[in-house]
Amino acid sequence: MLKLKYLYENYDLAKLALKNWEYDAETLGDCLQHFRISSNAVYPFLWQGKMRFLRLSPVSEKIENNLKGEIEFLCYLQSRSYPAVIPVASNSGELVVTLDSVWGKYYASVFKGADGNSIEDTDCNDHILYAYGKALGQLHMLSAEYSPKIRKWTYRDVLLWIGKTLGKYHAPNKMLVEVAEVKQALDLLPQTNDSFGLVHYDFEPDNVFWDETRQCCTVIDFEDGMYHFFLLDLEQALDALLENIPADRKLIAKTTFLRGYQSVKMLEPDYAEKLKLMRRFCNLYSYARLIRCIDEEYPNEPDWMIRLREKLHSKIVFLENSVTG
Repeated sequence: MLKLKYLYENYDLAKLALKNWEYDAETLGDCLQHFRISSNAVYPFLWQGKMRFLRLSPVSEKIENNLKGEIEFLCYLQSRSYPAVIPVASNSGELVVTLDSVWGKYYASVFKGADGNSIEDTDCNDHILYAYGKALGQLHMLSAEYSPKIRKWTYRDVLLWIGKTLGKYHAPNKMLVEVAEVKQALDLLPQTNDSFGLVHYDFEPDNVFWDETRQCCTVIDFEDGMYHFFLLDLEQALDALLENIPADRKLIAKTTFLRGYQSVKMLEPDYAEKLKLMRRFCNLYSYARLIRCIDEEYPNEPDWMIRLREKLHSKIVFLENSVTG
């Protein structure tokens, strides 16, 4: 998540960035109002009547190779006919534009809209959940064959960043101990093409779209991807999926998702135990991002920011309490 100071809409910045792409000018004002901001600012717009999305990220908040590595991976997936979001080159042929503005330096990228509805907005029937799991298995199979020119960061890089962030923002010592323990445990796991590669990290129901017409899933938002064990994606996907599934359907939903996954990629016999380790990693990463996000306070904060800060602080306390020591 971006620092709270970046969570304001900035239509003028969006319009400045869009000078690098073609767009339908007559609908721009209405479209931009449907923005969302979390890890990035995302502004929808139309080009020849078709939906596209502008993504803006402060340079200070991002790692350039991670952004460019994401785009390279998306182009690879496109070449292999995997249904993922498609990046759109700027008028000058760039897929990532570095934008100088009075608001600072930003990275700007544009993506085509995905057809259909996010899985969280469907009835999550067995057919959809099977396809959802299968899409993740297919992604991991392709990732296992992928040889990048621009390499995104690895779990070790992420843990190093987490450790530095925890130190900077004075996290409890038990959280630093948790970082060391998780790193040691991950380092002991064998890294093979079957188990390790470039993962999505956010393969959650709001980032996977179900197209009823084509009967397939399209995946968006690859930005947080890293080199990690494929089970990390499985843990994230199942955790997010089951959170909103009624209690009496959780078991069948999980089973159906896993059947879809295993229709293209086998699971390790001891995967269930390893998922616990993946959850510890995810919790640490979320924790570090959250304490960084809310650390600074700003004059005259609006009510929505105060409420959001309180909500995120509660999440921080929850994650701290989940670590014993």
